[in-house]
Amino acid sequence: MEYINEAHKVSIYHSDCVELAKQLPSNSIDFSIYSPPFSDVFVYSDSIKDMGNCTNDDEFFTQYRYLIKEMYRILKPHRLVAIHCCDLQLLKGKDGVIGFKDFQGRIIQEHINEGFIFHSRVTIWKDPVVEMQRTKSIGLLYKQLCKDSTMSRQGRADYLVILKKPSDKPNTEPVSREAFYDYLGASSIRVSGDDYRSDEDLKRLYSINVWQRYASPVWFDINQQNTLNAHIAKDESDEKHMCPLQLDLIGRAIELWSNPNEIVYSPFMGIGSEGVGAIRQGRGFVGSELKESYYRVACENISNVISEKTNLFNQTSPTPPTISE
Repeated sequence: MEYINEAHKVSIYHSDCVELAKQLPSNSIDFSIYSPPFSDVFVYSDSIKDMGNCTNDDEFFTQYRYLIKEMYRILKPHRLVAIHCCDLQLLKGKDGVIGFKDFQGRIIQEHINEGFIFHSRVTIWKDPVVEMQRTKSIGLLYKQLCKDSTMSRQGRADYLVILKKPSDKPNTEPVSREAFYDYLGASSIRVSGDDYRSDEDLKRLYSINVWQRYASPVWFDINQQNTLNAHIAKDESDEKHMCPLQLDLIGRAIELWSNPNEIVYSPFMGIGSEGVGAIRQGRGFVGSELKESYYRVACENISNVISEKTNLFNQTSPTPPTISE
């Protein structure tokens, strides 16, 4: 199955991500953002093609490596892929110890092995109280601190890991902009005076303030609740983990690392969060999703945001990558 909107340069597919990536032309993607399966932690579907259906980290990365190779091929030179991830817990019953696995570090190293450069990393702050209430983790309980603080730990953050496809040739398609017009986050930025959109000095001051927030190595104000509704995507047999990326996070990354009218790609599209973010930022989008119920909701979400933004693409739009025969 596929959903294509040529006017807005959107192409999404009910497909295995590696199979679709192999059909995309080389050097055709301007930016990619996605959240991969977290190794063997969650089961997303019953499909044998699902990378979440693995028994350990080595098995997962054996499969994930096929996608990394294709990502390097289809990404344009000098361009970036941003990967949302977190550290994974070691469990006493499963792993014999309580602790963490450096999942983000393994992701970075696997990409470096395939030719990428480790470009940067953003830590995304999450409330440890919310984590404690949700997981009841012993390391976050106050009573454990009083009993034996050697078991106490900090809350678990999310990360956005950014990798770059290098090139020894000059970048003929730089990502550039004159100004930031909106701040994507739970807080706000105010500049006193007249309308900053029409006053050049105020516009520049506002943009500097936005950039200083975005340049921070820790993003404290990503609204954790600003996500698409995942509940309607669940099957009766769904175990099954579904945690959409925050739209603030997606919007920031797309605005920072791609130009208007360029193509954003997500190999693990889920219910379409990255597609919605791309369209809202005036970009085209290519995505794939293996699980049919998620794919159908993605079609609906992306169709709805296109309807809301019928005048969004008022400039010449790019030609999206086409599927080769």
